[in-house]
Amino acid sequence: MPDMSDTPVPPEGPRNRSLARFGIVAGLVALAVVAVGIGARVSNDHALEAVAEDNGTPVVSVIRPKVGAEADGLTLPGNIQAYNSAALFARTNGYVRRWLADIGDRVSAGQVLAVIDAPEIDQQLAQAQADYQTASANQSLARTTAVRWDALLAKDAVSKQEADEKRGALAANTALANAQSANVRRLKALQGFTRIEAPFAGVVTSRSAQIGALIVAGNAASQPLFTVSDVRRVRIFVRIPQGYSGQVHAGMRAEVTVPEYTGRTFAATLTRSADAVDPTSGTVLVQLEADNRDGALKPGGYAQVRFPVSGAGGVTVPASALMVREDGTAVAIVGPDNRVRIRRVTIARDEGATVTIATGLTPGDRVVDTPPDALVNGDRVRVEAAAPAAKAAG
Repeated sequence: MPDMSDTPVPPEGPRNRSLARFGIVAGLVALAVVAVGIGARVSNDHALEAVAEDNGTPVVSVIRPKVGAEADGLTLPGNIQAYNSAALFARTNGYVRRWLADIGDRVSAGQVLAVIDAPEIDQQLAQAQADYQTASANQSLARTTAVRWDALLAKDAVSKQEADEKRGALAANTALANAQSANVRRLKALQGFTRIEAPFAGVVTSRSAQIGALIVAGNAASQPLFTVSDVRRVRIFVRIPQGYSGQVHAGMRAEVTVPEYTGRTFAATLTRSADAVDPTSGTVLVQLEADNRDGALKPGGYAQVRFPVSGAGGVTVPASALMVREDGTAVAIVGPDNRVRIRRVTIARDEGATVTIATGLTPGDRVVDTPPDALVNGDRVRVEAAAPAAKAAG
């Protein structure tokens, strides 16, 4: 039998080398596929995170504050009040017998507006007058007796003690008569309160008196029977921002306009100032007076008052950019890193749609318009792209 160990091994053929190369290439391809899959998955995860972060970032629109131009006048809202106004209440209990004036009627001083029926007061007055007559009669008798006993004392017909007693009785009866007289005057005064009279010339601006209605004097919850206002002159109350308070003074002339008379202005004069800044609003209360003999200015009405003062500078932003918080008024500023900074501001002038900011803003700031309530310091935001300007029609 031949020895197999001595048989030479034939060399690898081309087939074996091809299989090895194919295996290596297949492994490399598999690794490449795995690497590409992992890379794609990581890329998708990053993209999803970016999309989620982008969707969670609030989109805001920003505006640039405008530099406030120097103004030749300051227009502020004012409240019109009658120069004198009196709410008339009843001082005695009773029932309304009749009323003689209604709203809009012009009345003179002392004119009767209503009459109250108070039978209890009438009876009390009659009793008081009878008591006074009794006290007066007793006083007269005591005076006569005292005079007679003084004459008898001069003749030593009576003792000094008895004469002193008679003089004491006279003093007591005199005091009682005086008390009864005072009670009569008090009840007459109460009886006079049954006639509600106008305290001054003016216009009846309210009436709650109704015939037969029960009137209870001293009831704090009751409405006034009438309100009379003297509207020949009116007072106008305006709150001046602190930044302008140094430019207003007594005697300054101002122009007043009211919504019901478009294009018409009324002359007013500043007469008084509170000379104190309200810590809540940062304003100074001033009072103006205006002639109103034609009755055009109505008490309780709204007016616009224009003061001839110069502008206080500052920048102007829409009122929608303001954030009113517990610690005061603020705005949201977007920094270069698109993060929000909440900044306190001081309002110098409020014109309704726009406000002038005295401190806290510069023209270069990017201010968030209509900021969300949940916006806080450090929040990242996305600035909304400005809309392209419309092309002019060719």
